Amino acid sequence: MDSKRAVLKEYFGYDNFKEGQEWIIDKILKNKDILAVMPTGAGKSICFQVPALLFDGITIVISPLISLMKDQTSALTQAGIKAAFINSTLSDNEYNNTIDQAKKGVYKIIYVAPERLNSRSFLNTFVNFDISMVTIDEAHCISQWGQDFRPSYTKIIDFINLFKKRPIVSAFTATATSFVREDIIKQLNLKDPEVLVTGFDRKNLYFEVQKPKDKFLTLKNFLTGKRNKSGIIYCLTRKTVEEVCEKLNDNGYHATRYHAGLSDYERHKNQEDFIYDRVSIMVATNAFGMGIDKSNVSFVVHYNMPKDIESYYQEAGRAGRDGEEALCLLLYSAQDVHTNKFLIENTKNESETDDSIRDALMERDKDRLKLMTFYCTTKDCLREYILKYFGEKTKNFCDNCGNCLANFETVDVTIEAQKILSCIYRVKEQYGIKMIIDILRGSKNEKVLAKGFNKLSTYGIMADISETRLKDIVSNLVSLNYINITGDKYPVATLGTSASEILHRQKNIYIKIKKEENLKEESKLVEFDVNEDLMSSLKSLRFSIAKGKNVPAYIIFSDATLKDMCRKMPKNETEFLNVSGVGQVKLERFGKEFLKVIREFC
Repeated sequence: MDSKRAVLKEYFGYDNFKEGQEWIIDKILKNKDILAVMPTGAGKSICFQVPALLFDGITIVISPLISLMKDQTSALTQAGIKAAFINSTLSDNEYNNTIDQAKKGVYKIIYVAPERLNSRSFLNTFVNFDISMVTIDEAHCISQWGQDFRPSYTKIIDFINLFKKRPIVSAFTATATSFVREDIIKQLNLKDPEVLVTGFDRKNLYFEVQKPKDKFLTLKNFLTGKRNKSGIIYCLTRKTVEEVCEKLNDNGYHATRYHAGLSDYERHKNQEDFIYDRVSIMVATNAFGMGIDKSNVSFVVHYNMPKDIESYYQEAGRAGRDGEEALCLLLYSAQDVHTNKFLIENTKNESETDDSIRDALMERDKDRLKLMTFYCTTKDCLREYILKYFGEKTKNFCDNCGNCLANFETVDVTIEAQKILSCIYRVKEQYGIKMIIDILRGSKNEKVLAKGFNKLSTYGIMADISETRLKDIVSNLVSLNYINITGDKYPVATLGTSASEILHRQKNIYIKIKKEENLKEESKLVEFDVNEDLMSSLKSLRFSIAKGKNVPAYIIFSDATLKDMCRKMPKNETEFLNVSGVGQVKLERFGKEFLKVIREFC
C-alpha cells in the first residue's frame, strides 16, 4: 500500500479516495499549487490533510470559520493527529501554549483565522516555522466578485510572501464561477496552478420549490414525520427567524435560533445545542452555517428565497454531508424578491470606498437576484439550472427534483398572455403585478375602483382564472422577457421588447403548468436500510462517548459509519477495521465498546 493510502486508512478509516481526491493529493505531493472546486461533502479536507501528514513541516490552513476549526481539530485529534487552531476564541494563555507547542513541532496542521494575518507578532512568530503548505479554505472569499468577499483574505498573499522558501499553496472552494476562479488564482498569485473542478452536482440532494399561500402551514406539513431528523430552516430577516422558531416550539418541535441580533453567548449556546443534537432544528439567517461540519443534517428549508444561486447552493449543501439522501425545499413568494432588493441596496460594503466599484457590485448582486428568481419560477429541471449556472453541462432530467417528478402539462397561454399584456398597456405601464392581477380578476378593492380601473376593457376578463394560476403565467412572461419589472422601491410592470409579438398574434406562447404540488414522498427517503434497534443502540453509545469527551457525536463516528456497522456486523477487530470511517486509532479507542454492543445485539 502506498503512503497516501496508508494514511487514508490508518487515520481516516477509508479504503479508497473519492473523486478528485487522489489526483489533487498527487499534485500537491509533487509541489504543485492547486485550486480545487469541489461540492460540499466531496471531501475537500482529506485533500490537504493527507499530504500534510506526509510533509515534514507544518501545514497552515486559513479558514474564516471558527466553528469549522474547532470541529476539524477535534476530529483530527480523535483520529490521532496532532492539530490546533488559532482564532479569537483562545485566551492569552491558550494562545501562548499553542505557539509553544508549535515551536516544539507538536502539530502537523494548524488552522488560522485570516484576521490573525494582521498581527505583526503572529507573523514574526510563524515566519520562522517550517511551513510546508498554506491551504486556503473557502477560497472564494478572496474575490470581491464572489458572494462572501472578506477583506482579511487579501492579507494571505503577504503572509505567503514572508517565507524565504515559498510553501506550496492549495486553495479550495465549493462555489466559484469561472470568473471567480480566475480571480482567486490572480489574487493568491498561484504559480502555474493545477485546477480541478470535480463538478458541482450533489446527487444525494433532492431540490424543490413551492409557492405556498401559507408558508408556515407548508413547513409544518413538510416536517411531519421528521421529529427525529436534524435540519436547518433559513429565513431572510431576524424577525422571521423569531416568528418561525417560536411557532415551531409551540407545535412541539425542538428548535433554536441564530441571528446577528442575539448576544455572542446565546448564539454560541444555540449553535452548540444544534451541533451536539440537543435540539433538532436550527432556524437562522444566513449568519449561521458557514463551516458547520455537522454531517447528519437531513433537510434544509429556505423559508425565504436567498439573494443568489451561490448562497442558495452553499446553504442547501449543508444537508446530506454524510452522503445520505437529504431534502432541500425552498418556499418562494414575490415579497422575497423585494426584501432581497432592499437588502442589496441598503447593505453597505465598508471595505469598498470606490463608488464605481460599489455600484458595479450592486448591479452584479441585482443580476444574481434575477437569476435566483428565475430558478424559483422555472419549470425545467432544478438541478440542471443550478449546474448550468456554474458552467457545468448536464442532462435536462435528473429524476430527483420537484420539477422532474412533478405532473406538468404544457399549455397554450397565448390568449391569457395577450390579456395580461394588454392590461399593462392600458394602465400606461405605471403599476405593479398585484394591481394588474386585481384588475384582470375584477377586484372591487378601494384602489382599483378609485382609479377607475373597473371601466377598463380588461377589467374582470380573467375572473375565472385563479390568482395562483395568473401569477404562474405572469412569472413565465417575466422570465421570458415579455414583461419587465422596473423600479426598486415600487416595482412596476412594463412591456418587454418582444411583447408586441404576443399582442399582435405573431407567435403563440406555451408554458409548463404544474398540475399539483409534488414534494418528495417521505417513503422515498430510505431512513433505515439497517436494523433500527441496533442503530439506536450504537447512537446511544456514541452520544455517551461524545458527551464524556465534550465533542459532537459525529466527531466520534458519522451516521454513515454507524449504518455500515449495522450492515457489516463486525465480530472482531479485524472486521471492525473494514467498516468505512474506522481507522486504526479509532479502533483502539472505541472498538471494544462498539463491538460489545454489536455482539450483544447478535
